[in-house]
Amino acid sequence: MNMNLKQTVWILTVAIGMGIGTANAVGAPFQEHDQDYSRNKNYQQGMREGQTDRAHKRDHSKKRHFKKDEDQRAYESGYQKGHGESR
Repeated sequence: MNMNLKQTVWILTVAIGMGIGTANAVGAPFQEHDQDYSRNKNYQQGMREGQTDRAHKRDHSKKRHFKKDEDQRAYESGYQKGHGESR
C-alpha cells in the first residue's frame, strides 16, 4: 500500500509539472501581441515599407534584419500592420 501511495504522488507531481509547463508555453505567444511598438522607429519603418509594398502589390520586398530581437519584432509588427495582414 505504501508503494502505491508513493507512485501516485510521483505521477501527480509529474502531471502537474507538465501542465504548468504547457500553460506557460501556450501563453507565451499571446504576450507578444500586447506590446505597443507604435513609437518605435523600427515599427514605423516597417509600417511605411508594408504600406509601400501593399500599394505596389509586393510581398515583403525588403528583408530587414536587426541585431536585437526586440527591434526585429517591432519592424515585423509594423510591416504586418502596414501591409494589412492580420496575425
